[in-house]
Amino acid sequence: MNKIDLAGQVAVVTGGAQGLGFAIAQRLIDSGARVSLWDSDADRLSQATVALGAAASSMVVDITDYPGLIGAHAAVERDIGPVSILVNSAGIAGSNASLEDYDPDEWRRVVEVNLNGTFYVNKTVITAMKARNYGRIVNISSVAGKEGNPNLSAYSAAKAGVIGLTKSLGKELARFDIAVNAITPATARTRILDTLTPEFIDYMLVRIPRGRFLEVEEAAAMVAWLVSRDNSFTTASVFDLSGGRTTY
Repeated sequence: MNKIDLAGQVAVVTGGAQGLGFAIAQRLIDSGARVSLWDSDADRLSQATVALGAAASSMVVDITDYPGLIGAHAAVERDIGPVSILVNSAGIAGSNASLEDYDPDEWRRVVEVNLNGTFYVNKTVITAMKARNYGRIVNISSVAGKEGNPNLSAYSAAKAGVIGLTKSLGKELARFDIAVNAITPATARTRILDTLTPEFIDYMLVRIPRGRFLEVEEAAAMVAWLVSRDNSFTTASVFDLSGGRTTY
């Protein structure tokens, strides 16, 4: 494993109780950071915090609750230290259905978590980062945000929105030494697959030239560099983790 120096950094990782978020939190801790896991699943969050050890702490947080996010951020800054890293990994796949049959309430739920939640979390941390003239933010989008997956219109649209939000915010904050980037992973073997049909999972796998799903540790390695001081120039950008699937 390449060594990334994150000594003295404080990171918030949303969706950190499992999957990509947990793997990213582990890599950040291995690189010297202290990490606060934010997740809505209290039981998994408790297990994850124990597994990650003394450098990890956690808070039960709903990323669609903006006032709750403000309180959580204030608590981390008071109890652990200034938040210099944000990785927004929390998200849901939503229903697997055609747009014609898609339930409007489900559409709103998926967009509220995946897109609006990203907005709320980013908005929560940037004022303090600007005041300190430093920060690193990574938003987890998806290959679906680039290409669109059939029967996942809400998820695809929301993740495309995350890309647009990241590019806009990265330009707004570029003069403050705050890098804001996104990654677009292909499917990884995480709990999010539990909501999808076997046929749809096969559809996604056959489109990856690498011939396999993403390993969460591979995503964590990319994120570790993106949130380091070594990433001193690149911002408002999107980094592909599709195994060769996407063409741009």
